[in-house]
Order: sequence, then C-alpha cells, then structure tokens
Amino acid sequence: MPEVPLSVLDLVPISAGSDVAGAVRNTVDLARRAEEFGYHRYWFAEHHLNPGVAGASPPVLIALVAGATTTIRLGSAGVQLAHRTPLAVVEEFGLIEALHPGRLDLGLGRSGKQLVREYAAAAANPVAPTQAANGLLIPPKPDFSGLARSARIGVTFGLLQQPGAESPDYGEQVDDILALLGGTYRAPDGVEAHAVPGEGASPQIWILGSSGGQSASVAGRNSLRFAANYHVSPSSVLEAVDAYRRAFRPSDTLPRPYVAVSADVVVAEDDARARELASGYGLWVRSIRRAEGAIRFPTPEEAAAHEWTDEDRALVADRVGTQFTGSPATVAARLRQLQEATGADELVVTTITHAHADRVRSYELLAEHWHR
Repeated sequence: MPEVPLSVLDLVPISAGSDVAGAVRNTVDLARRAEEFGYHRYWFAEHHLNPGVAGASPPVLIALVAGATTTIRLGSAGVQLAHRTPLAVVEEFGLIEALHPGRLDLGLGRSGKQLVREYAAAAANPVAPTQAANGLLIPPKPDFSGLARSARIGVTFGLLQQPGAESPDYGEQVDDILALLGGTYRAPDGVEAHAVPGEGASPQIWILGSSGGQSASVAGRNSLRFAANYHVSPSSVLEAVDAYRRAFRPSDTLPRPYVAVSADVVVAEDDARARELASGYGLWVRSIRRAEGAIRFPTPEEAAAHEWTDEDRALVADRVGTQFTGSPATVAARLRQLQEATGADELVVTTITHAHADRVRSYELLAEHWHR
C-alpha cells in the first residue's frame, strides 16, 4: 500500500492546572517536534468561549508557529466564514504567506452553530449504528436538539458578529475568496477590488465538511481539496466524502478529488497505558455537548473519580466509541481501516492528553510506526 501522509490537527488544548500561555508554548513545541517526526501538515481549528481550548485564531497561531518551523505546511481547519469577511481572510493569509511562501493551507469552514442545527434536524430521524464494508464504526447521529437551544450558543455567535449582521451564503464567500486571491474580483456593479496583501498569494485551499451538504458541494464544484471530520462527526463521514466526490469537477490544478479525513487518537507504548491517557476525553466531550464549553483537560485521576449517568454516556458515545487509542500497531491498524473505508488520500490526527510530554510521545510513536 502506498504511504498515506499523516498530518496534525491542534486544538491548542489547555490542561487542568495550566493556562493559555502554557498551551501556546506547548503548541509551538509540538509543531517543531511534528516537523521532526515527518508529519505533512500542522492545522489549527477555530473555537471560541471554551475554557479548555486556546485555538481562537488560526491565522495568529499559524504566524507564531511559522516562525518556529521551516518545512511543515501550516493551515486552518478551518476559518469560520459565518463571522468573517472574504477580504479579511485573504488579507490575513496574504500577510503570512509574504514571509512563508509555499507553506500555507487555507481551510474554510462554516460554523459550529450551523453544524449543531444540521445535527439537531438529523436527530429527528435516528438510525442504528452501522459499519462500513471493512467494519469501521459509523455511529448514529447524536441528538443535538438541546445544544441547539442553548443560550450559550446564541451568546457566542452574538459576540462574534456585529449587531444585526447576517452571515452571507457560504458558497458566495468561497467564490469571493478565490476571486480576491486570483485578482478577478468584481462587485455586483462591476467595480474591481484588489486585496493587498493577498492578491497573488497561493495558499492551498481546502473546504472543511462534516456532512454531505453545502460544504461538500462547494468543494467539488470549485475543484478544491476536502477535509472530512471523523473525529467530530463520525456518523456522517462516509456521506460527506461521497457527496464531495460526486460533486467534483476536475481542473488543471486538481485533476482528481483529494480527501483528508481526521481522527482522534492517543498512542502509548501499550493499549492499557493509552486508555489511561485518553480517559479524560469523555469528560471533555461531555462539557462541549452540554454547552458548557470545553473544560480544561482533566487528569486520569480526575477522570477516574467522575460518576457517569446513563444520559451522559449516551451523549458522548459516538465520540468515545470512535476514538482510536492503543499501542502504535493498534492505532495504525484502525487508521488504515478508516483510510480504506473513506478512500482518504491523507489522514489528520488530533491528540489530547493531560500531560504535554504524553501528547508529544503519542505523535512520535505513531509516526515511527507509520513510516517504518
């Protein structure tokens, strides 16, 4: 089997007992180490109002890490266009690429609010867990109806947008970004606009998608690369990649579809130790699903002391059941299963542990085994 590249998705997690400064320093260190280990890309996700996640601004994080690394590609996974303008995105990435040409990935997403609404609607028609042809677990869509009604969700996006602002159509925003980068932008009345910095920059454009909806179709019709989230939305990963491939239109720059798929992973020397290191993951997901915002990642001891209710176990079952934990051989086998089921051209690994050293070691062990 040809080697499938491995990349990193960093949420910039804050561990219990630590702070934002520590999380950012850990991110810079992990990016340097990931470059040494042979990872292909290093991506940052955008999240807001989460006590345990410091990744609020992918462009700022990319700029910080770009100065500390030399070869690894850096990008967003993704910039949330629901509260950003195409011009702001193009100018920010144009500034970074001016000093780091040929290394940037511009991943474009919609927003967590839109995803929650889609999942809340899908949960009205629940289905049983299924398996892909090779046995990959495809869990049912979780019920996000309570999360969709959360006052905290409304506050988050109220703070992110100007009063009275309405999010433009996602597809139109992507079209404007492509036009501004290419120097072909025209306003509806025909007036030209040229983004400086930004015009002529050539970041690799990606669309982030969690379902077979608009994101997949926008990526396909624009001949762009597509990243599907098994780690966030395992229930819809197959429909997302299938929809993208159906919509794909070949181009000179990308003659065939290109798919990356993410997975949540914890690797240790043996399966038991990996499960211990990953034990805080359920509590962390629970805090997100209960609209509390991601908590600071707990210690294994804190996780072991928590008393679970059946309701809370059901709330996080899809994420906990699709996290890959174990020895390098165990996790590599599950990653290859995910790659085979989705036909992924690349895999993106996200890992959270309480101790930074354990997180670094997880990426190191996986890379050593994968590239062997």
